[in-house]
Amino acid sequence: MNVDARIVKELRDKTGAGMMDCKKALTESEGDIEKAIDYLRKTGIAKAEKKGSRVTKEGIIYSYIHAGGRLGVLIEVNCETDFVAKTDGFIELAHNLSMQIAATNPIALDRESIPASVISREKDIYVDQAKSSGKPENIIEKMVDGRMNKFFQENCLMEQAYIKDSEKKVMDLVTESVATLGENITISKYTRFAVGESDPSNGQI
Repeated sequence: MNVDARIVKELRDKTGAGMMDCKKALTESEGDIEKAIDYLRKTGIAKAEKKGSRVTKEGIIYSYIHAGGRLGVLIEVNCETDFVAKTDGFIELAHNLSMQIAATNPIALDRESIPASVISREKDIYVDQAKSSGKPENIIEKMVDGRMNKFFQENCLMEQAYIKDSEKKVMDLVTESVATLGENITISKYTRFAVGESDPSNGQI
């Protein structure tokens, strides 16, 4: 069965489980989100359950300078306690996130952070491209949805494929750290600097 992406996101927000695990759980439970939560609990996947609602007032500002000194990233990663902020696992997460940003230059943290005007502009382009193919209206709509999803996956940090493991998304990397470190973890903001670029990329268009 096809699983609505919004339901997948809702399940992921509630349990902290990975995207693919959430899709599988919803498929197994025929789209019933409560049954899907039970499925994740039974299989032990919902390791980060309910941590997503906890306040994250501690953390670090991590700096990463790429070899050659022509590219750098500053990122604020937050957690619940100063103790976790000082752990090797938390610092490693900040480092890996910085490397991701340096390599892929995402324009926003997530799709909710992209202004409606930018989304509308991209969608208009894809609609025009699809219409030029001469396909029926219902096919055009699916083509546009597919291209918009690809746009988000390429340009939103949390939806990008992780550069060290393409089977994971960055959001899965963060979720794994939540489960391992036992605290909620959030990314507040980041800035990417590159020599020769007029303005830094900061994930907040």
